[in-house]
Amino acid sequence: MDAQLAVIQMVSSDIPSENLEQAAGLIREAAREGANLILLPENFAFMGRHETDKLALMEPDGEGVIQSWLADQARQQGCWLVGGSIPIAAPDGRCHATCLVYDNEGQRRARYDKIHLFDVDLAGGETYRESRSIAPGKQPVRVETPWGQLGLSICYDLRFPELYRHYAGAELLVVPSAFTRQTGAAHWESLLRARAIENQAYVLAADQGGLHQNGRQTFGGSMIIDPWGQVLARMEQGPGWVMAGMDRDYLQSCRKQLPALQHRQLD
Repeated sequence: MDAQLAVIQMVSSDIPSENLEQAAGLIREAAREGANLILLPENFAFMGRHETDKLALMEPDGEGVIQSWLADQARQQGCWLVGGSIPIAAPDGRCHATCLVYDNEGQRRARYDKIHLFDVDLAGGETYRESRSIAPGKQPVRVETPWGQLGLSICYDLRFPELYRHYAGAELLVVPSAFTRQTGAAHWESLLRARAIENQAYVLAADQGGLHQNGRQTFGGSMIIDPWGQVLARMEQGPGWVMAGMDRDYLQSCRKQLPALQHRQLD
């Protein structure tokens, strides 16, 4: 069975209720057009003015307003829903940046905690220290879906191809993100297409895309890429969604005519 894939782009604020209302509308629109696997961006429910603001909203694993909302949305719209990232409490007082996957009955199928944290000093004075509020995850996570295996990652993980090699053979990869405008303009599409090509998989990338209340500018450019590296759908700036079909026969033909995954020599 093939899927209709959708990625949702947002410009999230520091008001969770407004973000969830907007996300619900975008999910509903995509589902009405036939999407049955939908990806939300990183920090879809909350983009604070300061890096540590998210700690006030973090939820215990398995319960909380945002987790209940994700389950309800998946069940109500009858779709598989990949919940970008939300803050889930970590034992050390920080949170994990957690991506949760729900099936079309609202049952949670997977949890992935962001492994690579964005602690960087960019040109122009942009400084980020995710490790102040986020504890890193430790394990790659893949989940079985009706359309094949789905490999999970979040934003800065995109720069570490060794993570995606743990997902070799998976049909789908997701990259919910809040890429900065500066790094996105330079690297976003190149990195996404590389992950699709080297893993011969569909890549769904849902980004934040605009100017946020803390002055941060995110890149946008949410897209869906096929296993040959072709961009099937793309959105530039602002909130919205795009959709593309997954063709599993085409995926297998890509892997057959260029069997790079079978030719791997190094783990």
